[in-house]
Amino acid sequence: MLSFKRPVLLAGRLFRNSHSTNGDLSFLDSVDHYFNKAAEISSVDKGLLAFIKACNSIIKFHVPLKRACGKLELIEGYRAQHSHHRLPVKGGIRLGPNVDANETMALAALMTYKCAVVNVPFGGAKGSVRIDPSKYTSTEKEAILRRYTVELVRRNYMGPAIDVPAPDYGTGSLEMAWIKDTYSFLRHTDINASGCVTGKPISEGGIQGRQEATGLGAFFVLREFFNDEDLVRKVGLTRGVKDKTFIVQGLGNVGLHASEFIHRAGGRIIAIAERHGGLVDETGKGLDIEVVKSYHKKNGTLNGLPNVKNITDTEKILELPCDVLIPAALESQIHSGNADRIKAKVIAEAANGPLTPAADKILEGKGVVILPDLLVNAGGVTVSYFEWLKNLNHIEFGRMTRRMEEHGKRVLLSALENQYGNGHKIPTSLRDELSRGNTEVDFVHSGLEETMVTGWENVKKTAQEKGCSFRKAAYLVAIERIAKSIGDQGIFP
Repeated sequence: MLSFKRPVLLAGRLFRNSHSTNGDLSFLDSVDHYFNKAAEISSVDKGLLAFIKACNSIIKFHVPLKRACGKLELIEGYRAQHSHHRLPVKGGIRLGPNVDANETMALAALMTYKCAVVNVPFGGAKGSVRIDPSKYTSTEKEAILRRYTVELVRRNYMGPAIDVPAPDYGTGSLEMAWIKDTYSFLRHTDINASGCVTGKPISEGGIQGRQEATGLGAFFVLREFFNDEDLVRKVGLTRGVKDKTFIVQGLGNVGLHASEFIHRAGGRIIAIAERHGGLVDETGKGLDIEVVKSYHKKNGTLNGLPNVKNITDTEKILELPCDVLIPAALESQIHSGNADRIKAKVIAEAANGPLTPAADKILEGKGVVILPDLLVNAGGVTVSYFEWLKNLNHIEFGRMTRRMEEHGKRVLLSALENQYGNGHKIPTSLRDELSRGNTEVDFVHSGLEETMVTGWENVKKTAQEKGCSFRKAAYLVAIERIAKSIGDQGIFP
């Protein structure tokens, strides 16, 4: 396979090739580094470990685009399929000016390990298109992504049983609708065509709860961590999310929803760092997330929000004292150049690969607890799995059971009133609440919570048994689960 290398941008600083003078690795090398560290304490055969780590395949192609100004451009596209031990493979499509083969392969590898950690039956994949989405019109982006879809289908790199993309940085539900429509046109006899992509609008076969899934999943992991008194005591904190201080980097889909759930649980968001500016609360009460959300939606920036401190050097926000730092932006944001200035007691990696191995080592040496990306941001692919299942079953969750549940609950409540009520009736509002049947979003949130809590328990147990970090434990869980799947298939007799 060709080796694709490029300078790596780490939080505004340029690092050359795989190794910088400061000791930071590239994103792909970082993922391999973490894998290798976990592999050292696994019982898996070395040949099988090499097979698990290797990217099975990657394609690169060019998409022609005639822009509104009449200029003809060639747009670079990639799709990496890291592991086919489970099918379909799964992973988002990212738009960015600096994406390349190495980054795409790194993200695909993370998807493989992430799915294994939370026991979602997919192999890992990732796609990318090398453009700055802010410099292209919606019509131009639609043309690019429709042609990108054509190229994937032409190479048999897409389909509900083959490879199922999803949103990532620079894409959302609208872009997934374009992809689904293009695939359905090309494969018009495929009855499961809606399952070719996830993260779609509800009207196009999407699922309730997908938008907040990654942020909610991150919250579930944080909640479980803070419910463990022994763990939080080691970092000098008390149980519960309430009154803990949080700093969030990134107010995209992940950071925003994580902030909302933390705020509802009583946590205090004391600062938010965004690409074009950040906010710091100086009242001690924490930022009002609903006000921040509304302002950001209206203005497209946090700059100028009244009654809070506005900061332009957003990297400095990461270095403010807090209980929990949540990097929810891009990879390699905490590195050898700033790790020693991080004052958080806990870091929850809601982004993919936000810490370099050099930063990881520095922070672990300071006693910082790192909740790894393989688990923390697995909520998105978990609910994508539910959406895929919904598409294959051609029915929304709850449609067959909701009315039956409500009828059964009403009968039970009436029986309780007649038997034990002594003439007293349950108030109508309470009766309505108690007898409400489960909706699709109820099933999704319940399934997500079960997945994230079980994933956390497995990672925590492994870390305790092996005496290692949560990151190494997460990689070890993934390695051993993938190895078992491959072994059960008889690929390595």
